[in-house]
Amino acid sequence: MRPAAVLFDCDGVIVDSEPLTDRIIAANLTRNGLPMEPDLVRALFRGGTMLGVAEAARTHGARIHDGWVDDVYAEIFEALAAGTPLIEGIIGVFDALDAAGIPFAVGSNGPHRKMAVTLGQHPALHLRLQGRIFSREDVARPKPAPDLYLHAANRLRAEPARCVVIEDSATGARAALDAGMACMGYAPHDDGAALAAVGARPFHRMTDLPALLGL
Repeated sequence: MRPAAVLFDCDGVIVDSEPLTDRIIAANLTRNGLPMEPDLVRALFRGGTMLGVAEAARTHGARIHDGWVDDVYAEIFEALAAGTPLIEGIIGVFDALDAAGIPFAVGSNGPHRKMAVTLGQHPALHLRLQGRIFSREDVARPKPAPDLYLHAANRLRAEPARCVVIEDSATGARAALDAGMACMGYAPHDDGAALAAVGARPFHRMTDLPALLGL
């Protein structure tokens, strides 16, 4: 059965923002007394919130001041504004969904301002998604709680059980599954075992997604 709606995470699924973001967080934490490599940032914090990064880093001895989240976001936004490419094949996925008459939306643990920076660099896409970009700022609880995807489904007037979520993190996959939605796990760099472990169905090329959705 084809989905009633498809809900996409943003970072790592629509925009290729995560490598740069991970490098900035790693450098910042290292400067603040917690030596960190980008690969470890990705392993520890992928799919979470910056507040969660701050709390965990403080627990492990980093010097995290009260305004740290705003400060590190300022670093990230400046770097992302210099150039954030789209994930290869994502526009073709959106084209296939439009051709099939299936609505889609974005649900991100990042703030709206971050998506304005990354998606805003691609004006045609940003306009295409207008009114369908949702952030953890819009709900009571971020992922892994199901609130964000339930909110997006409600806004699209789609039954949660008939929605499919596209995620690249176990955190996001848990949010989707707890919302009663199927989850496809985008794993371009590994076998997707971490996604499969929480119940997502891994796939490795975005160009394969339309066929996997039955389009």
